[in-house]
Amino acid sequence: MPSRPTTKRDSETSSAEPIKARLASRNEHKLTELRAALPRWEIELLDADGYPSEEGETFYENARAKAHFGRGVTGPGIRVLGEDSGLEVDALDGGPGVRSNRWAAPGEDHVEKLLSELRVVEERHRGARYVCELVCVSPDGRELRGSGTLAGRIAEAPRGSEGFGYDPILIPEGEERTVAELGNEWKTSNSHRARAAAALLRQALED
Repeated sequence: MPSRPTTKRDSETSSAEPIKARLASRNEHKLTELRAALPRWEIELLDADGYPSEEGETFYENARAKAHFGRGVTGPGIRVLGEDSGLEVDALDGGPGVRSNRWAAPGEDHVEKLLSELRVVEERHRGARYVCELVCVSPDGRELRGSGTLAGRIAEAPRGSEGFGYDPILIPEGEERTVAELGNEWKTSNSHRARAAAALLRQALED
C-alpha cells in the first residue's frame, strides 16, 4: 500500500521526533511547567533582548505579541511560544489581571498586597481564577492558540511551598488546599497553563 503524504497535522502530532520550540519568556518557572505539559516538545527559553512590554488589554494580546516578537528574532524555521497569564479576582473587578506581575510597587510582595486588599472580604466573595493564554507561531507562519483557566477562591493566608506566583493563596474549586500545597505534580495536569497547552494541542489536531 502506498504511503500517504505527510500533512500539517502529522508535523504537530507525529511521535517520530520531538518538536523544537522557543518560549518567548525569561521565566524559568513557566518553562518548567510547559515542558511538563508538552512532553514531546523540546522547549528552550528565547535568548533575546528587547522583549515587548506587556501593554495589551488582554492576556491573548500580550501572548501574541511575545510569540511574533520571538518569530522575528528566530526567523521562520522554528516554532515560537508566547505566553501571558495572571490572576483575576472577583472582588477586585477582575484585577490584578494582565498586571498581575507588576501590580505591586517595587519591593512590595504581590501576595501580601492582594491579601491586604481582601482583608475585609468574606469567603463567599473571594472568588478568583488563574487565566493563561498560549500562542504558538509555527514554522509555516500559522498561529495556534490555547486558553486555560483554573477557578477557585483566595485563601486568608499563604499556605504551601511549591509552585510560584499566587499559588500559595489560590484554592482551586473542589479542593481545600492551595495550589502551592497541591504541588507541582498536581499542576502538571490541572494548572491553567497545562489546560492552555492541552487546548493548543487540540487546535493543532483540528487544523
